[in-house]
Amino acid sequence: MTALAETPACPSTDVGHLEPVLPVVGHDTPAPLVDGRRVPYANLDVAASAPALEAVADRISRTLPLYASVHRGAGYLSQVATSLYETARRTIGEFVGARDDDATLVVRNTTDALNLLAGCVPAADDGEPGRVLVLDVEHHANFLPWQRSARATVLTGCETAAATVTALREELAAAAAVGQGYALLALTGASNVTGEVLPVAELVESAHAVGARVLLDGAQLVPHRRFSLAETGVDYLAFSGHKTYAPFGAGVLVGRRDWLDTGTPYLAGGGAVRSVRVDGTEWHDGPARHEAGSPNVLGAVALAAACEALGEIDGQTLREHEDTLRQRLVTGLEAIEGVEVVRPWPDAADAVGVVTFTVDGYEPGQVAAYLSAEHGIGVRDGRFCAHPLLSRLGYGAGAVRSSVGVGTAGEEVERLVAAVGTLVTDGPQAHYDVVDGLWIVVDDPRPVPEGSGLEGLLVTAGPGRDEAFGCLPEDA
Repeated sequence: MTALAETPACPSTDVGHLEPVLPVVGHDTPAPLVDGRRVPYANLDVAASAPALEAVADRISRTLPLYASVHRGAGYLSQVATSLYETARRTIGEFVGARDDDATLVVRNTTDALNLLAGCVPAADDGEPGRVLVLDVEHHANFLPWQRSARATVLTGCETAAATVTALREELAAAAAVGQGYALLALTGASNVTGEVLPVAELVESAHAVGARVLLDGAQLVPHRRFSLAETGVDYLAFSGHKTYAPFGAGVLVGRRDWLDTGTPYLAGGGAVRSVRVDGTEWHDGPARHEAGSPNVLGAVALAAACEALGEIDGQTLREHEDTLRQRLVTGLEAIEGVEVVRPWPDAADAVGVVTFTVDGYEPGQVAAYLSAEHGIGVRDGRFCAHPLLSRLGYGAGAVRSSVGVGTAGEEVERLVAAVGTLVTDGPQAHYDVVDGLWIVVDDPRPVPEGSGLEGLLVTAGPGRDEAFGCLPEDA
């Protein structure tokens, strides 16, 4: 399901006619511009946090009246809430092809899941922490836990997808040959910087051949591609609700029970124990072992609703939508003089809807501020929690990342391409400066929502500063 495959030929011409695959909350939110107009906000920062699906918001509104304590409550609503929570757990596991004996743990996000698993990797024969193999392309969430808590080996400098696969295979085999085999290969499902996808099933086969398990950081893969633990053989999968169109504070770790049942309980507290004595504690097995405290019932329900909605879409439809938008971004941006698209693996034949770029003569933060202030477009700038990769590729100062999803319309992509072109040919119309390390508009006239807590962020007051957010004049 995640093997490299040729990306369909996609148009380099206008895709403004393309409609979203699923409706999302806030798609018509007005964004004020520095020239006094307002336009629909173009959210091209989906890779950071995706908007909620309307189906998710609807499920939450219907669940709120049923919310109560779970697992140990005798009341009617407690029984209902427990059923909702456990049903959501099963739905999420089914969505990612969990095996019958896999455990599905509800956590806060991908980072939480990976830190949890880091405490469950069994020790090596010498009593030291089990060895973990990682790449330098990883998001910090799939890098720092292994760097801190295990004997991590980091493979660096792989300039092509083919070289990356070869290097991983050779390292796994060489370590096993000298009795220093790895317990775990921790791998990204799709790069959060550029979207490239590695041939996961092939790497799983190589890892299993020498006794290593595979963890997949699915934060950027699961919302954009069909994925199955059973079909790929991946041992553990982590992903986040807030990137899967369910921003209600839940994430999951799904995978093989044995490590989880014997690993260090992630949180010490109520619900994770069978019994507590003054001189010792007996911990639960299964998900409860790592889910101490009151669980995020609404977050789990929201994520399950998102999984259901995504699961109802034909996988090819989902892929073609993002491929078309991504290829238009790549071809449109590359046609602009002075714009460079970032590619760590030029030979990668598959990628999700993430495109990162730089613009000669402009710092990434300035580009992002310009796109927001003058065009109503939201993107990400910086190093995207992937400092080793950006530094190796020569983008130590960062870059600009645009990303799309099921709620993205073609018009939003066209607006970004046109806006970057205007920046290169005409320059920005507003004056920008750096304040406290952030690029901002000097004398920013745009209002902010009343009562939002954002009022103090504008450097100086300007026309319309005190107007309510929803009372800006409409575009002519």
